[in-house]
Amino acid sequence: MNRLDKVPLRSDGVSAVISRACGHHDRRSWLKLAGGGLGAVALDHLNAGAGASSLHHHAKAKRVIQIFCPGGMSQVDTFDYKPELSKRSGQPFDPEGELQFFASKPGNCQASFWKFTQHGETGRWISDLFPKLAKHVDSMAFIHSMHSKTALHGPACFMMNTGFTLPGFPSMGSWVTYGLGNETEELPSYVVLPDSRGLPPGGILNWGSGFLPATHQAVTLELSDPDRPIADLFPPDDYRELTDRVDQASLKLLNVLNRQHLESRSGQSELDARIKAYEMAAKLQLSAPEVADLSGETQSTCSMYQLDDPTVGGFGRQCLMARRLSERGVRFVQVYCGAENTTAEPIRPNWDSHEDLPRDHGYWGRILDCGASALLTDLKDRGLLDETLVICTTEFGRQPASQGGKGLGRDHNSGAFTAWIAGGGSRGGVAYGATDELGYQAVESPTYCYDLHATTLHLLGIDHTKLSFYHNGIQRRLTDVHGRVIEELIES
Repeated sequence: MNRLDKVPLRSDGVSAVISRACGHHDRRSWLKLAGGGLGAVALDHLNAGAGASSLHHHAKAKRVIQIFCPGGMSQVDTFDYKPELSKRSGQPFDPEGELQFFASKPGNCQASFWKFTQHGETGRWISDLFPKLAKHVDSMAFIHSMHSKTALHGPACFMMNTGFTLPGFPSMGSWVTYGLGNETEELPSYVVLPDSRGLPPGGILNWGSGFLPATHQAVTLELSDPDRPIADLFPPDDYRELTDRVDQASLKLLNVLNRQHLESRSGQSELDARIKAYEMAAKLQLSAPEVADLSGETQSTCSMYQLDDPTVGGFGRQCLMARRLSERGVRFVQVYCGAENTTAEPIRPNWDSHEDLPRDHGYWGRILDCGASALLTDLKDRGLLDETLVICTTEFGRQPASQGGKGLGRDHNSGAFTAWIAGGGSRGGVAYGATDELGYQAVESPTYCYDLHATTLHLLGIDHTKLSFYHNGIQRRLTDVHGRVIEELIES
């Protein structure tokens, strides 16, 4: 029994039509049909004409931009205001000595290194680390009760991105494109913009397609060379003497050979993905340089993203590129603000601040503040925010007690962190869940990534319990066997 038989899309007959259509194909044809995901069958062309009627329900968002801050952003220094922590600052966090944090014994209670202030009509509290994002609080919905199953960077990043702590599972971006298909034929449906310093903990597995058809893995864009934004997109310079005619003939022959090879090996999604990759590459040779070329942007836009600033300009370019990709129909764009710890530089290459949080978060806070605020402003000014869901999260939080020789660091904390979303049908200016009075553990409406993923899919018109893929005897889901839609975050 295939997944469409077991998990009907809807109760209005759509799934029956799909099942009948699949029943008239042999195994090889059905596998090719299923390889396109629901996007090739029932959820084709999100919100485009009649395609919108094939969704599980009305979609409030068309696409997603996710900002990921690896390393563990401190909730008590950014978005989770804890006046009691300030009152107890300097007092022992664990007087009895019974607790053990991830890499240390608890030190004294440590108040936020930045002052918290209320902002906007809703009076949301944000620390002075984010003066520009503070202007957008009425458009942002905060989840203060996020927590993770692990305090290890790699597994925690996997969990936030895929719903599982182990590698090899499909990322949320892959699930979204599997469910919704392409909105544009000129660009990939899923694009990742890694930090210029390198890859995040866990590397490219954070945006892999796992057991989903390989066509749903992300395409990585490098912004250091606008003329070559994708590795190996163009032939080497010493092959430029080949004429277009010879080049096209070679690609045509390669396509014929690949398809003959595919016919003899049914069900190999990797080969089918390779064929589609060649087809997409031909289009990307024109579309990728165009989308990476920022020369057409106004000076005011470039200034807003602070592209000329040596510190924040790199992330600003990533955020600007995310807007350009999104407005051109890319379904899911993921932007990384930080990379793996592979440098001996004093400032950490991500948000992991064990020794000097004021220095490290001070550095990364300005980067995130400038880029993310510019993105929200730009999307709103262009009328894109209502249809674009922006997500900002980290893999876990940090402890409310001090760590390190100077007492300026904070240890890992899987028990509490904050994520926020904006646009795409979300309800701005609200806060969901809460941590205890010190910001140590999520105590009110504890929330896992499953709930954030379920809410994201819901805003895109997908019921997370019905988007599945049969793998190794199990109907797999992005949300596994968990997840609830956080209705409090959704605009009525």
